[in-house]
Amino acid sequence: MDDNFFLILQEQSKNQLQKLILCNQYTEKFGVRLSEKEAEFLLAARKRDLKEQERIEFGEGILPKIIYVFCDSPFIYQDNYVDTLEALQNIFYLYKNEALEELTDDELLEYMKEYFDGVCQGSLEHLEDTCLEQLARRIRKMTQGSIGRYPLSRQEDDFEDEEGDYEDE
Repeated sequence: MDDNFFLILQEQSKNQLQKLILCNQYTEKFGVRLSEKEAEFLLAARKRDLKEQERIEFGEGILPKIIYVFCDSPFIYQDNYVDTLEALQNIFYLYKNEALEELTDDELLEYMKEYFDGVCQGSLEHLEDTCLEQLARRIRKMTQGSIGRYPLSRQEDDFEDEEGDYEDE
């Protein structure tokens, strides 16, 4: 039985690798692509990130969606592609938890992309430490005793600083 389970996991890993490599057919028109070695690295990072965030994920994972959503960003180019994907994947899993699972994968990716390309100007640190932190804080506040979904503001100047004043971006 253990051998069969190991074989299933190994086959699943091959399928995930192939799906990442197939993304190149789409991403090459934006000047970015993954080598097999880079794809393997990202899958290993996925495994590490899931363990760190104490998450379980079935299927192909979020990485193909991240690739399709972010490959056309003006702030992503071949030299930073793998590092950016690794960071975006880590940030995604972190904020799925921080937002109390109130966002669908697509909603979180849409929000991340909009702010990454917008107010963050490609800064992963700003995206994670400011934009997504503010979003998670709003979601946690809205879910404490409230009914219904929270409004997702799409304004570039909707971030409050620690004193409650609005930042100028």
